Amino acid sequence: MARRSEHSQEEIKEMILTAAETVVVEEGFDKLKVRKIAMEIGYTVGSIYMVFDNMADLIMHVKGRTLDDIAKRLNAVINTGDPEQTIALLAKAYLTFACQNFNRWRMIFEHQLKEGEQVPEWYQQKVNQIFALVEQQFKQLTATHSEEQSMQASHALWCGVHGICTLSLTGKLDLLGVENIEKTVALLVDNFIAGWKQS
Repeated sequence: MARRSEHSQEEIKEMILTAAETVVVEEGFDKLKVRKIAMEIGYTVGSIYMVFDNMADLIMHVKGRTLDDIAKRLNAVINTGDPEQTIALLAKAYLTFACQNFNRWRMIFEHQLKEGEQVPEWYQQKVNQIFALVEQQFKQLTATHSEEQSMQASHALWCGVHGICTLSLTGKLDLLGVENIEKTVALLVDNFIAGWKQS
């Protein structure tokens, strides 16, 4: 076992999160156990709980890192000149991330807080930042809709994109390959935006 003096608390935190992500990527969220992480990094379970409040806290931080990676991927495709094209690119980037990082992406939605537990504010801000990327594009589409309407529309579309990703990647909607999933997402985005601009 490593001694705590060998690493700073921040280094231990990074080691824990990296080990946890590796377990999720390679084996799935259901295999994520604190003892497995402790063995992987050479520290005791108690050392992990000196960094994180409990397993739920650790899981939220792993999920938070995944949200950060999704946000980076989405930010990379923002095209300031054409909001319609950017929304399509955002949807495609989200699907690509989900396909390439399926276990990490799925963990965001598989893990549920226990009844009475609150979503940490820092985590909710990460979720809101992702929605804000889509909202900003909707605000540029037409001048006839209010800010609240644009927000509702962006959330509705994004829920639809997420739904296609979830159903297809978990095998509940057989679209026969990523290319067909991309076409389905593109069809949803194009038709939603066309209807939105006419409403």
